[in-house]
Amino acid sequence: QVQPVESGGGLVQAGGSLSLSCSAPERAFSTYTMGWFRQAPGKEREAVAAISWGGGNTYYADFAKGRFTVSRDNNKKTVALQMNSLEPEDTAVYYCAARLYGSTRLGDSSLYERWGQGTQVTVSS
Repeated sequence: QVQPVESGGGLVQAGGSLSLSCSAPERAFSTYTMGWFRQAPGKEREAVAAISWGGGNTYYADFAKGRFTVSRDNNKKTVALQMNSLEPEDTAVYYCAARLYGSTRLGDSSLYERWGQGTQVTVSS
């Protein structure tokens, strides 16, 4: 099974950009729908964005629309989350997750089977 590994987190000033990457070097990577989730201190985990296994369907949380972009490269077996116009409220641990196939309910974390360890994103004001 695919095991996601996140990278690219860090500290950025408000208004800045950050790109997260998730690597899942599994031969069957192209059959996995990939999602990004986040959890801020004292808050529940929430969906950020997701992209279906074929890349045809995407999901964005309302707060991510217009600022974040999710993409995947099945040849490199990676999925990326480009985050622009970051705000202090975006500070959280960001997780990459995978589920086999799936083209609906992309933002439903309960449907994801494999999770990465997370990467910290801190946005200073």
